[in-house]
Amino acid sequence: MRRYFTDPEVYPFDAVEWELRDARIGHGDKISFEQSDVEFPKSWSQNATNIVAQKYFRGLLGSPAREHSVKQMIGRVAGTIAGWGRERGYFATAEDADAFEAELTHILLHQMAAFNSPVWFNVGWHSVGDPKMQASACFILSVEDNMESILEWNTKEGIIFRGGSGSGINLSRIRGSMEPLSRGGTASGPVSFMRGADAWAGSIKSGGGTRRAAKMVALDVDHPDIREFIWCKAKEEEKAAALRDAGFDMSIDGDGFHSIQYQNANNSVRVTDEFMRAVENDDHWRLIRRTNGEPIGEPIPARQLMKEIA
Repeated sequence: MRRYFTDPEVYPFDAVEWELRDARIGHGDKISFEQSDVEFPKSWSQNATNIVAQKYFRGLLGSPAREHSVKQMIGRVAGTIAGWGRERGYFATAEDADAFEAELTHILLHQMAAFNSPVWFNVGWHSVGDPKMQASACFILSVEDNMESILEWNTKEGIIFRGGSGSGINLSRIRGSMEPLSRGGTASGPVSFMRGADAWAGSIKSGGGTRRAAKMVALDVDHPDIREFIWCKAKEEEKAAALRDAGFDMSIDGDGFHSIQYQNANNSVRVTDEFMRAVENDDHWRLIRRTNGEPIGEPIPARQLMKEIA
């Protein structure tokens, strides 16, 4: 393997200037995180120092096991990845393995590229943590139109969040709130189940308690509850504004914010070519029952629905 950035006689950590700093996150007198005497390259900003020390240094804060240097963090990740390559025979020679580790270290050290959060959370931490922790940023889930599958979806998301990753799911198979249940009555609809999943996500911090869970939820544009889906976050944000004006703490960790629903997911509408042609032609759009594939309700002007999405 040919070296591009590094010299075999100089390890990347020895080629930059280092200094001790204090990492601190807070507002005014309210400090949410603080770690003193952390070691960072002089070229890294204070903002990078605060974020990296809080989010990506592993180990219990205040304990001897706590990481306190970028050397430890990058060495943990780059060294582990290179070690896996050595164990599995990816490198033709020991010199190739050393070159790979040095080049990767240089790239990370000089902020030329960065891994996703689960890699920083978990790679190299298996010796003292969970050996099955994941390094993927997002897992795509599916759900069927039955209670067993819906509950399984919530369980899987909890496990994914615990490991520091996010999830994405399309809820379009779940019948709409206007559709009947086999045992009588009407269904709850996907937006109702989103409320429960959102609360569950808000209760779980990802990656060993370093950040909130991250979700993406999609719904097809022909779903019976598409309008409720489109407006659910906007309505909650109106509630948030009212609570803020009433004096409640609406910061992300504030008591008022925790009462606002649908805040842990990015919501996306899945549109089709057929819908976009209907918008272009100013046609009407039909919503479709999930139970039998038949139209439900009155047709909606496609352009009006598109404006609501936008």
